[in-house]
Amino acid sequence: MAKIKNNINNTKKDIVLKNAAILFRKKGFKATSLRELADTMGIEAPSLYNHINSKAELLHNICFGVANDFMTNLQAVIATKESAVEKIAMLIRFHILKIYSDFDNVFVANHEWKQLSKKDLSAFITQRKDYENCVIEIIHTGQKNKQMKLLNAKIMVLTILSAVRGLEILQSHKNNFSLEELQDNMVEQLLNGIVK
Repeated sequence: MAKIKNNINNTKKDIVLKNAAILFRKKGFKATSLRELADTMGIEAPSLYNHINSKAELLHNICFGVANDFMTNLQAVIATKESAVEKIAMLIRFHILKIYSDFDNVFVANHEWKQLSKKDLSAFITQRKDYENCVIEIIHTGQKNKQMKLLNAKIMVLTILSAVRGLEILQSHKNNFSLEELQDNMVEQLLNGIVK
């Protein structure tokens, strides 16, 4: 059997993670075996252990990789001098970019996170709540500055996150929209509505 070939942009572990994300998305975490992962990569199953310790480690790295990307972006957005409305628009655009460019990992993080180990699950839920609370604070700032309606901020955040997560169904239509068109339309609809 072949060896894992890394390239200039990806380590061997990155390649294993990418292939794991594809299988976890297609079959689910529980239904995917490391032997199957090795087979799809054209390598012997024992050689996977040169790069990972377990299937659970793969799920951990995928879920927390996505969550950390969102938190890093959020902190960068918070640090800007932009208005609360523009900060929310920036967050929406990033969510769309992430789904558009990193679909398998985002899908797995959105659907398979419940399969994390008990310790990881607790940390993941805490990180998600922290993210939501930071976005709620941005909305509260926008409301205080009379930039946003005085609606329930938690519901606003859940609506935004649900809408961008719903873009998963657009994956099969990805070639019908440019990333910019998708971002512009979603930002406009989520921030200004659809009523003329």
